[in-house]
Amino acid sequence: MQLDRSETFVQAPMDRAGPDRGLAVVTGGRRGIGRAICGNLAAAGFDVAVVDLVDDDSAADTVALIRSAGRKGAFYQRDIAQTDGNGAFIGRLESELGSVACLVNNAGVQVSVRGDLLDVTEEAFDRLVDVNLRGTFFFTQAVARAMLARPASAFDRSIITITSANAGLVSPEKGPYCISKAGLSMASQQFALRLADAGICVHEVRPGLIQTDMTADVYEKYSVPVEAGQVSAIRRWGQPEDIARAVTTLAVGAIPFSTGDIFHIGGGMQLHRL
Repeated sequence: MQLDRSETFVQAPMDRAGPDRGLAVVTGGRRGIGRAICGNLAAAGFDVAVVDLVDDDSAADTVALIRSAGRKGAFYQRDIAQTDGNGAFIGRLESELGSVACLVNNAGVQVSVRGDLLDVTEEAFDRLVDVNLRGTFFFTQAVARAMLARPASAFDRSIITITSANAGLVSPEKGPYCISKAGLSMASQQFALRLADAGICVHEVRPGLIQTDMTADVYEKYSVPVEAGQVSAIRRWGQPEDIARAVTTLAVGAIPFSTGDIFHIGGGMQLHRL
């Protein structure tokens, strides 16, 4: 069975009718889950800054998608593992596109090779932690500082971090990835407490098995168990759109009495069975 990478997006009118929700910054936004998030946020009324390590045709396509929804969209090439200059970078985004109302931490990497936990090298471990945990933490810190430097906005303000079902579910064959996502989950809760008094809500979204390029190498392995209901209660692979809709619901403030919560978007993958 071939991997179906097709994605659907909610589109907004070209005349920018509807609410103006300010600027959303999406890391790892050029394809897959990130692109779906960018498209949905634009349709909901956000201008979008797409931040990604790679500048290619996929990045241009994502920016075109944002603009087709009648919103401002721009691409910024940046490696979030390189934390020097985060404050200046956020200042540049805001000077060009407006104040950040929403940060979506989506950038992340998977293990290069799935294998025995006892064979993990320091280099492989550091690579995962530098991007998934350390890089995301300090990028979030820079955005939070920028938000706090201004009076409360007319827009709902939020920070939404995409972690993984593996923040709680153990997969020894990709140990560093699980560890990085578990740490990121705690970081999200820490930021939630720190920023609550400023009216900035912080949320964690935990995807289950989502059909993207990152899961292409295990698609055949898991497809039969998925369809048999052995992986999640809902018997299908998740799609980038599933995550994007959850993120947009949070970003527009549709769940206002919530911060520091974990939203499982995995078809019931987190449910314990006897």
